[in-house]
Amino acid sequence: MKQSNGSFDAYLIEGNPGAVQSRFTRLNVQQLDAGEVLVSVRYASVNYKDALAATGQGPIIRRFPCVGGIDAVGVVETSGSPRFRPGDRVIVHSHGFGVSHHGGYAGYARVPADWVNAIPPGLSELETITIGVAGYTAALAIDLLELNGASPARGKVLVNGATGGVASIAIDILSQRGYDVVAVTSKADQSSYLKELGAAEVISARELPPATRPLEKSQWAFAIDSLGGEPLAALTRTMHKDGVIASIGNAAGMELNTSVMPFILRGLRLIGVNSDNDHGLRERIWRRLDTDLRPRHLARIARVEPFESLPQVMQDVLAGRRTGRAVIAVRP
Repeated sequence: MKQSNGSFDAYLIEGNPGAVQSRFTRLNVQQLDAGEVLVSVRYASVNYKDALAATGQGPIIRRFPCVGGIDAVGVVETSGSPRFRPGDRVIVHSHGFGVSHHGGYAGYARVPADWVNAIPPGLSELETITIGVAGYTAALAIDLLELNGASPARGKVLVNGATGGVASIAIDILSQRGYDVVAVTSKADQSSYLKELGAAEVISARELPPATRPLEKSQWAFAIDSLGGEPLAALTRTMHKDGVIASIGNAAGMELNTSVMPFILRGLRLIGVNSDNDHGLRERIWRRLDTDLRPRHLARIARVEPFESLPQVMQDVLAGRRTGRAVIAVRP
């Protein structure tokens, strides 16, 4: 896809919450939303949230029309902020990006400066978008777990929905920090992939005990949950004393029906992970992603696709036919 005559390609989500339509179109910079920083987009990614938004299968979009894409990497074209200069390599994610403000599936994005972070010096643009908002969320979850006492010496850490983007990077980071990682997946054929990322053990989601009693046998010291719903409810009942769960998603449901017993008898802590953070926290987490939380297998996790393949990639993500991180080369 090409930029010409001052216009550029964009993937626009239109309609209303009851009838969503998405299509490629042409926009110009004047049609973008307000912001201090104009970014020439190189890469974006496809997250589960993006696929829900563009297909209308989830109530994600808060303003129509809206360019999709909740994260993007590129180069600053112009800046009204003293923090950024033309030519700076940056990543944009979270807040209203791709939801209530035009997002990353376009040749350019214009955004508030507080939504922008400089790419750390040790990461390439492709590595940064492979991490993206998913990897940032994984790193934030691990940061919060460790602030609440997590350490490799305390026992196993479970990661469910293991082949997804957030979970894949979480497994990579946790294993390089010395944790004994148990990856839970319904995709038996992806066991080798998960072990390559560092999982010590891969188990089927069917092997986890159902939530039939207030307390089940304790198995896990810590957990990162991307599913919510019944899987999270069951997980709360199998945690060790003073265990901690970081909740990062709702792929299996938004409701949580569980027992208070794990919280008052085992001291369980359930922590919500939200990536809409202030600039200072974002800077700290991105610095860690370039240092002690740097994933080791980004080349293995990335799946790079051309811009025009975006609709099919979204269908694959929704159907669970993809592993790792789907990266879209908007203008590589």
